[in-house]
Amino acid sequence: MSRHKIRSRIRKSKFYTFRCLTPKTLEDQRPHPINGPGFSRIVYCNRPQIHMAKPFRYRSNYVSTTRYTILSFLPKSLYEQFHRVANFYFLVAAVLSVFPLSPFNKWSMIAPLVFVVGLSMGKEGLEDWRRFMQDVEVNSRKINVHKGGGDFGRRKWKKIRVGDVVRVEKDEFFPADLLLLSSSYEDGICYVETMNLDGETNLKVKRCLDATLPLELDESFQNFSGTIKCEDPNPNLYTYVGNLEYEGQVHPLDPSQILLRDSKLRNTAYVYGVAIFTGHDTKVMQNATKSPSKRSRIEKRMDKIIYTLFALLIFVSFISSLAFALMTKLHMVNWWFLRPDKPESLTNPKNPIHAWVVHLITALLLYGYLIPISLYVSIEVVKVLQATFINQDLNMYDSDTGTPAQARTSNLNEELGQVDTILSDKTGTLTCNQMDFLKCSIAGISYGAHASEVEVAAAKQMEKDLEEQDGDDGGDDYASGIQKIKNNARRYETMTMKSSPEFELDTVVTATDKKDRIQTGIKGFSFEDNRLMGGNWSLEPNPDDILMFFRILAVCHTAIPEVDEDTGKVTYEAESPDEVAFLVAAREFGFEFSKRTQSGVFVSERTPLSVRPVEREYKILNLLDFTSKRKRMSVIVRDEKGHILLLCKGADSIIFDRLAKRGKTYLGATTKHLNEYGDAGLRTLALAYKVLEEEEYSAWNSDFLKANTYVGADRDTLLEKISEVMERELILVGATAVEDKLQIGVPQCIDKLAQAGLKIWVLTGDKMETATNIGYACSLLRQGMKQISIVLTNSEESSQDPEAVAKESILMQITNAAQMIKIEKDPHAAFALIIDGKTLAYALKDDIKFQFLALAVDCASVICCRVSPKQKALVTRLVKEGTGKVTLAIGDGANDVGMIQEADIGVGISGVEGMQAVMASDFSIAQFRFMERLLVVHGHWCYKRIAQMICYFFYKNITFGLTLFYYEAYTGFSGQSIYNDSYLLLFNVILTSLPVISLGVFEQDVSSDVCLQFPALYQQGPKNLFFDWWRIFGWMVNGLYSSIVIFWLNIGIFHLQSFRSTGQTADMNAMGTTMFSCIIWAVNVQIALIMSHFTWIQHVMIWGSIVAWYVFLVLFGMLPPKLSANIFHMLAETLAPAPIFWVASLLVVTATALPYLAHISYQRLVNPLDHHIIQEIKHGGIDVRDEGMWTRERSRARERTKIGFTARVDAKIRQLRERLQRRPSILSGASSTET
Repeated sequence: MSRHKIRSRIRKSKFYTFRCLTPKTLEDQRPHPINGPGFSRIVYCNRPQIHMAKPFRYRSNYVSTTRYTILSFLPKSLYEQFHRVANFYFLVAAVLSVFPLSPFNKWSMIAPLVFVVGLSMGKEGLEDWRRFMQDVEVNSRKINVHKGGGDFGRRKWKKIRVGDVVRVEKDEFFPADLLLLSSSYEDGICYVETMNLDGETNLKVKRCLDATLPLELDESFQNFSGTIKCEDPNPNLYTYVGNLEYEGQVHPLDPSQILLRDSKLRNTAYVYGVAIFTGHDTKVMQNATKSPSKRSRIEKRMDKIIYTLFALLIFVSFISSLAFALMTKLHMVNWWFLRPDKPESLTNPKNPIHAWVVHLITALLLYGYLIPISLYVSIEVVKVLQATFINQDLNMYDSDTGTPAQARTSNLNEELGQVDTILSDKTGTLTCNQMDFLKCSIAGISYGAHASEVEVAAAKQMEKDLEEQDGDDGGDDYASGIQKIKNNARRYETMTMKSSPEFELDTVVTATDKKDRIQTGIKGFSFEDNRLMGGNWSLEPNPDDILMFFRILAVCHTAIPEVDEDTGKVTYEAESPDEVAFLVAAREFGFEFSKRTQSGVFVSERTPLSVRPVEREYKILNLLDFTSKRKRMSVIVRDEKGHILLLCKGADSIIFDRLAKRGKTYLGATTKHLNEYGDAGLRTLALAYKVLEEEEYSAWNSDFLKANTYVGADRDTLLEKISEVMERELILVGATAVEDKLQIGVPQCIDKLAQAGLKIWVLTGDKMETATNIGYACSLLRQGMKQISIVLTNSEESSQDPEAVAKESILMQITNAAQMIKIEKDPHAAFALIIDGKTLAYALKDDIKFQFLALAVDCASVICCRVSPKQKALVTRLVKEGTGKVTLAIGDGANDVGMIQEADIGVGISGVEGMQAVMASDFSIAQFRFMERLLVVHGHWCYKRIAQMICYFFYKNITFGLTLFYYEAYTGFSGQSIYNDSYLLLFNVILTSLPVISLGVFEQDVSSDVCLQFPALYQQGPKNLFFDWWRIFGWMVNGLYSSIVIFWLNIGIFHLQSFRSTGQTADMNAMGTTMFSCIIWAVNVQIALIMSHFTWIQHVMIWGSIVAWYVFLVLFGMLPPKLSANIFHMLAETLAPAPIFWVASLLVVTATALPYLAHISYQRLVNPLDHHIIQEIKHGGIDVRDEGMWTRERSRARERTKIGFTARVDAKIRQLRERLQRRPSILSGASSTET
């Protein structure tokens, strides 16, 4: 299809690549030497069929994130199932049960095993099927591909091959790694959003080779051919080396011509490209790690417990078989009823070794009920039901997008309750990348009355503190003084803001709620101050400085204006959201940036002297770009009067160091304002300018041109030095303060997670300044926190042995920082560690990484910026393996897949930028704020439920299994079971399975609201209070005690006396049925005592299981004797009429429950846990009667933390109190004003 009409509308004068003087292209350089290992790839453009045959056979573009395939599912899944030691044991037991040695019917062993393994395999298959369907969705996306003869047609992504020429249109994702050939712009540029790769939302500029610019129409590719020789597939996102052989010439390629898979085309109608890497060879997939098979720590410990039970099983079996062999040798001759004169092989006293071996096998099968086969299947059922509740939780449903939370795997539910460290992406996860212009300082005067979130929270908290002091001594000057300031809040708000410290302090303290303020309703602009609006700025003391401030906002940037053809509204695309906020602010102040050309920018200025807006052109002479090292950007322009100006904005520390003596007029006041803005959680930049003489500029520009057109590794260093010369002797104008718009509820969520004792790391591809500012916005950083920045200098990177020098420098910085933390005496001191990707590459080396980790663990917050996806995964692995604690990684883009898969728990955010993170995750949510409920509520519940459930399982199986051993010992180690085979089958599968499932699904120690009000309860999981070895062994001892009571009490009651009025004594079946009845009662009463929260479902399952046992006895006993065998009418005719049967059951059950009752009563009275206290308060209604006490308990129920909104507000309050105490004159001044 022809593109003539589109191209006629899009000219290069409308947009520009933000470089006024483009350096010589790589086409002017010599081709790259492509040879040796790692550079063997050859791509024949527009001839994809060549790559399907030998010797190439490159990978297809089909991408899979599943764990299994159709062929591998059965063997891999069976391996996973029988990798569990209990399942493997029961597999062996099921095989042995076929032979006569088994004391049980073979189906009593085979049926449960098939049921358990089959259910688990079905669950795994269903979860992997969901991943497969998501893969199908991605692979089925369509793109325009050259079919031949200049015709393009739609083709699925999975059918794209290396060498295919594709046409990607606006807002489409790139299906593979492409070489850019041409675009809808005449100069061959295009704009790319790489959020899925590095997390950045700012647009990147890509530019094709001049040689391929003529390939501008579909028909141009009819005879197109070329050869690309380049590097092999690798995970390096920011490097590419290759050559293009085209029309008899060789052109070097670099990353600026490469379009990576999962990036999105923006602000460009279309581009043409040729596929270089496809499928799993693409750089984004090279960064993806293999989908791991994750198991929770509880499940791993459960395996150790089962090993312990196996050891017990073997030990008991060995003792039993040894005792049987000794009895065979020593006493068999006296047992006339076994015919010792004609002994069988098993009872031959002359061959006790044979008897020992055979009985050992029998005993291993007989005591197998010590191992809970139904444990795994019960846990699987419980976890699936828990996952269903997570999926259906309306409090984690995002109504804006219609997206619910989703547990994509149920294996890790309980792991949610044991998280120690959260590793989070930034863009799209914490932030919306939207800034609001809130305040500014111009010519030493602070403007903007709108309070930030930190200021509002501090004011509210101080008001609460005052209310709590109402009962204290009314003469307290401090409290009364603050109260007076509170009373004057309305008046201060309406007064003209002044720059005096007194009024600024009052404003912070008395900031009112946002709902009381008049909102502007303009996205990115929440500024409120009539002194600057509507042209009123001209009445201020320094209007010329204010004018320069506005012009710097409108001119010093790299943004592109976009005009909506329907509405005429102008929007901005910029490299950072800060620039968008500045441009919106400039527009609202009357200085609208309207157009950018190749040579300049146009600003529509509305001043009090002009009736209509005047459009002025500022010709751009040079642009000195922003980098993380420079921490500033400058633009040199010529205005309409011919004056040459350097306009600069950057970090205050950088700008202040470059001020001229006459440019420091407002330095003191501006510094004070910046500190206050920082305290309020705002991002700040300083603005300055410089007037240049023509000769000065010409001399400097000559040097700049030489450096800019220099080709070599030192080009950037030369440019930085030349720029440094110009950016001196600046005149300070003022500073800006913007509030980073985080996703809804992010600061509150982080605050709650911090109060729950969780550590939070931020891993982002953004530059250091952006990441640091986000840290301030979400309260991971705050004013007064001591920042430790580990960075490499240029001299270290350019030394003869850069790796050795870099390692030494990093190690020294880590050592010094660790020593500084160690000697710190202030209990409120907090440290933050900030490191970039280049430095991190060395810090993750084996000989340094553990020192780096030790330092990071000692810091309150850690921010890693400019990190690649691979580094995210490596940092996650270091934290996971180095600390040995549970890690959770959360992100929303393809660049986060590696760390999501590497972490113990991976959480994907269902954002608008693709589903790669969700597809690789274990849980998915729509907003970061839902993490609070996912962890603090569901995580806490799931951990306690699973922990208590497993402990109970071992208790009931030990209780049941050891009675078999006691009976065998009581009967001379005969290998005889006291229970009917049907009892054995029913015990784990039916009679005790439903109550334990109800425990795992419905149990709540406290309600969800209380979990959120008392976040410190979450620490019960990371501290593993309910599944440590002491608690596990305690339950095992409880099981041992119960088994002894059940067996020996019943023996004592029934053995030496008749149990029927007719004088009948109990036989083995009557004794076994009575004993089994006591077991059913004991284990179900025990689980009722464990539970704190009852619904009708639990009552039905617990007491219904007991009723089901008696119903089974009645119904099974009614079957013909051929089927019911020795339990024919056992209950109706034998046991029920005997009072001793019911008395014995009551006595035994009471005796088994007493120790647990005594233990829990003692614990609640003497050493209660947190949830015990809360349960008592709620049960007694004290929270309703005494709300003050409830509030105080809530304030105490949080872990001591140095990050989060609460910690930030506490620090702000401490600062305000100190300032108030130092300046009592403020309070007296407020009092006199009131009178």
